[in-house]
Amino acid sequence: MTDYVLQTRDVAIHYGGVKALDGVDMTLEQGQIRGLIGPNGAGKSTVIDAITGRRRLTRGTVSLGGTDVTALGVADRRRQGLSRSFQRTSIFGGMTVCRQVELASQRMGVDDPAADAENVLQELELTGLGDVIAAELGYGEQRRLDLALALVGNPSVLLLDEPMAGLSTGESHDLARHLKALAARRGVSVLIVEHDTDVLFNISDAVTVFELGRVIADGTPDDVRCNPRVREAYLGSAA
Repeated sequence: MTDYVLQTRDVAIHYGGVKALDGVDMTLEQGQIRGLIGPNGAGKSTVIDAITGRRRLTRGTVSLGGTDVTALGVADRRRQGLSRSFQRTSIFGGMTVCRQVELASQRMGVDDPAADAENVLQELELTGLGDVIAAELGYGEQRRLDLALALVGNPSVLLLDEPMAGLSTGESHDLARHLKALAARRGVSVLIVEHDTDVLFNISDAVTVFELGRVIADGTPDDVRCNPRVREAYLGSAA
């Protein structure tokens, strides 16, 4: 039996008659990158909110490392190893790169925040920018800094909501390269929502497709690409 780092079972979020999520079963293995696709309003960001504890579930469970965390709040899930980024970066523009990563590490209760920050910045090739004010970074570098803030404390799972938004093609591929390296070197598992399907299919080990709050397809990138319903609804004739 596979030991899943993350698992949702029958996760549902209903608002009256509106079913934002309706019975979502999903798994994530150690070091795996799982991409989420679907049209706007399909439930992709909502399922990330559900997993992190930002939305109350109507029913279902969320397990992290085999432990049911459904009753835990956002901060407790973060301390348990569940980290996320948002569509908008959460960096502090007036603070240096190194200082804000150290503060984030300190807030996580890491024994040696300076060492943790140095390790994370080195991982994302930001070490040479440690003394730079974040607002002076290029947007691609700001996105990497946002990822660095999510990595402090060595989480086991990263949930990324459109991390390539606003990036150029080159910057998107650069960030994708870092994500693949993180999964390989650290064994961190990644659940990523991204509209750039070319990048998403290239870096994902598995892809889950949402429609109207439900999973309509799940499998390897090749399997999903070949799914007629997915091709017609989301990927177009060029898939």
